[in-house]
Amino acid sequence: MTSQVSSPSGQAHEARDAGVEAEDAGGGPAGDQRGIPGQHGVDKEVRRLDRVIIRFAGDSGDGMQLTGDRFTSETASFGNDLSTLPNFPAEIRAPAGTLPGVSSFQLHFADHDILTPGDAPNVLVAMNPAALRANIADVPPGGEIIVNTDEFAKRAMAKVGYAVSPLEDGSLEGYRVHPVPLTTLTIEALKDFGLSRKEAERSKNMFALGLLSWMYHRPTEGTENFLRAKFAKKPQIAEANVAAFRAGWNFGETTEEFAVSYEVGPAVTAFPAGTYRNISGNLALSYGLVAASQQSGLPLYLGSYPITPASDILHELSRHKNFGVRTFQAEDEIAGIGAALGAAFGGSLAVTTTSGPGVALKSETIGLAVSLELPLLVVDIQRGGPSTGLPTKTEQADLLQAMFGRNGEAPVPIVAPCTPADCFDAALEAARIALTYRTPVFLLSDGYLANGSEPWRIPETGELPELSVAFATGPNHTLADGSEVFWPYKRDPRTLARPWAVPGTPGLEHRIGGIEKQDGTGNISYDPANHDLMVRTRQAKVDGIEVPDVRVDDPDGARTLVLGWGSTYGPITAAVRRIRKEGGRIAQAHLRHLNPFPRNLGEVLGRYERVVVPEMNLGQLATLLRARYLVDARSHTQVNGMPFKAEQLATALKEAIDD
Repeated sequence: MTSQVSSPSGQAHEARDAGVEAEDAGGGPAGDQRGIPGQHGVDKEVRRLDRVIIRFAGDSGDGMQLTGDRFTSETASFGNDLSTLPNFPAEIRAPAGTLPGVSSFQLHFADHDILTPGDAPNVLVAMNPAALRANIADVPPGGEIIVNTDEFAKRAMAKVGYAVSPLEDGSLEGYRVHPVPLTTLTIEALKDFGLSRKEAERSKNMFALGLLSWMYHRPTEGTENFLRAKFAKKPQIAEANVAAFRAGWNFGETTEEFAVSYEVGPAVTAFPAGTYRNISGNLALSYGLVAASQQSGLPLYLGSYPITPASDILHELSRHKNFGVRTFQAEDEIAGIGAALGAAFGGSLAVTTTSGPGVALKSETIGLAVSLELPLLVVDIQRGGPSTGLPTKTEQADLLQAMFGRNGEAPVPIVAPCTPADCFDAALEAARIALTYRTPVFLLSDGYLANGSEPWRIPETGELPELSVAFATGPNHTLADGSEVFWPYKRDPRTLARPWAVPGTPGLEHRIGGIEKQDGTGNISYDPANHDLMVRTRQAKVDGIEVPDVRVDDPDGARTLVLGWGSTYGPITAAVRRIRKEGGRIAQAHLRHLNPFPRNLGEVLGRYERVVVPEMNLGQLATLLRARYLVDARSHTQVNGMPFKAEQLATALKEAIDD
């Protein structure tokens, strides 16, 4: 959904960098708590807040992701800034009513610039005992809990270790608990639709969505239209879901259980002027690839094998045949990248998408792309490892794999987006490097960015970079005897890129394959001196890639620098804001380009007494910085499958400052 927002001009990421509001650390919703009675029904009070964090939780079959998505879409259309954190099991349908089977969706929305999904929910919607047990520890004292009392039967409670109902034993006295028989109310609302009890129960998530939409004054028309479109082939089911949604809204309006509703105004001043939509990282990345295809004039080809959490890119790109996009779902990871590399040889903007286990299988073909010096985008949506690991959880542990995970000296540029919306720009940047320098490029996103979402300003076509490519069309070298020939490895003196010759072009025939080539001619060569030259030339090509200098945010002349990469941007920036709000001095920088590093990075690191590097791994970037720049980069790491919490990170950074 899109909305128009007017505010000062500038780039979206710069507006976020300049924000001064501290993010909510959890606890009760912040803002103006004064009541405004009489605006929303008889004896109903409306409170104005500046931000709220809501978490929907239930079984993986309860539709929590759909519920969260719909609430998010309406929040985006209303004009709030927002950030989301979907969290779900790896199993397609985990055992019902168990702790491993709990699925949740957290949304942080505000009337100002925010950067993270929030550390702790102000409101928890628990659809069953397992959802309550799995999430209650995250809810701060005084938080609101909406509980589906119909699911709190003895057997369901015993399954998750409740000997006595937590609704009756006093363990929830520190919270504002709203017991609501969601299942019963939903069935009653749908009694005239002729549905079975089981069919009617499935709409209880829409009842909960209606209730929360009333509580926070969310628009409703978009959700009703969505439901009718989603179930267009089953109009009875569509209308039943709409009825359940309306019943939830009406329940909030009329019941005495909810005497207060809340307003969170649009974040009008948080964004530059433009047209906005809510977008996830994988969707933004897909759009970025399509934009790169259009800007370069090359057909987009995706050779891929489905893998969590990258599969959504394959699904999305398959919808865009009208833009000349071709998608190939291969039989395995190796076939996927092999087809993509073939498409690159044939003159396409070639992409392969995967996660860490797939990168391992693709490594030999990535090395072949390095040797052939063809443009190829390798998109790695990182997840928890090793092996199958945590397929639906996030991690940043593929950096060293992307940097070194091939045989021989096979350098590959690496680009990493920092927010879901930034995945669009990162895709364009990765394409620029691949096409300009004739090299495979790694694009390192992760599960947190891929599934999370935020508002994105839709760019004008004129704002997109120029990516046009000139193919080789004829001879490019003159021999000593005066004859003109085509040398496939004769290089551009600035970029060291070799010519891109589309197969079938008369006179441009040349050898391909993984055996080492002779410089210039491209003939097979086993000459030691030539191999040394080619290895060093490929490294020099990557080292010479032009990337922007790293920018440092240091308003107070700090002695400590916190340096991040990828998806740690949001938590780091939120933590830095908190420290500065409390009077602490700390500098911040964030890396998009990880190979090559920005040319000024060594000078930047040398300015500070302490450099702290937060990562969702065991210190991979810190290892590279220590080796390259001989600095005492200190790691702050976690590998629990979840993004950093801003408050915990702020505490760690304060300790570094005081050290």
